[in-house]
Amino acid sequence: MSDDFDPNAVPIRPASTVMIVDDRPDLSVLMIRRNSRMIFAGGMWVFPGGAVDPGEADEFEAHCDGLNDAKASERLGLETGGLAFWVAAIRENFEEAGLLLGTYRQGGHVDLGSIASDRAALNAGSLSFLDLVQRHDLRLHANDIHYIAHWVTPLGSPRRFSARFFISRPPINQQVALDGSESVDWAWVNPSEMLERHSRGELTMMTPTVRMLQSLAKFPNARSALDAARANLSDEQVRVVYNENGSYHIVVPGEDGYETADETRETGWLRFRPL
Repeated sequence: MSDDFDPNAVPIRPASTVMIVDDRPDLSVLMIRRNSRMIFAGGMWVFPGGAVDPGEADEFEAHCDGLNDAKASERLGLETGGLAFWVAAIRENFEEAGLLLGTYRQGGHVDLGSIASDRAALNAGSLSFLDLVQRHDLRLHANDIHYIAHWVTPLGSPRRFSARFFISRPPINQQVALDGSESVDWAWVNPSEMLERHSRGELTMMTPTVRMLQSLAKFPNARSALDAARANLSDEQVRVVYNENGSYHIVVPGEDGYETADETRETGWLRFRPL
């Protein structure tokens, strides 16, 4: 960053991130490694996600199963525009990981081979996601995508996001296929094992990613995690506990140190916890 970089001038963009969970055979979550050349989170392991496009929800209600903008906005505590976060989660997962959380309107699982060229056009910016959905007459499974957290990038980053986190299952008969640009590697990972690798310094992850893996690791399988997400529990504001080595970790109510922890270092709210 240049000497004249002003962190207060960095806009906070709305974003969506989706955790795709499955039992393989133990609880696993899909993670991708971002290209090291990316300005934001370069080289880090993340969940598929990205910025919400302007007007993302426009005309999408007719293509989303079981969720409209009013209901989506209520879940996020917004007046309007909530459905855009669900649509962005679906689109970003498709763009980055090649998994489309939906089916054909007339029934049947999506044949990714038949829409591969349109996915390339979508990633190139020459085709909108709405055009792709309409062209192939798709139904997006918004009702199977559950809101679980809200994180805001701390001051000082060259890119800042107000990111909503979601969780869902992988679509049937689809295989991960990276975009080859923003994402350069992927894996189905066990949350606890991924956290151990991170603690040993074998890979890097952002603090919210670490915290979401810690929350996910409390569940015995994918079904119990999804059941907890469907419960739509109340939000818990996160706080920070500083470690003796200068690092820190995030805690929520009921965890050691929460009552005296720092409320200013990280901005986040979690509603994802065992029932």
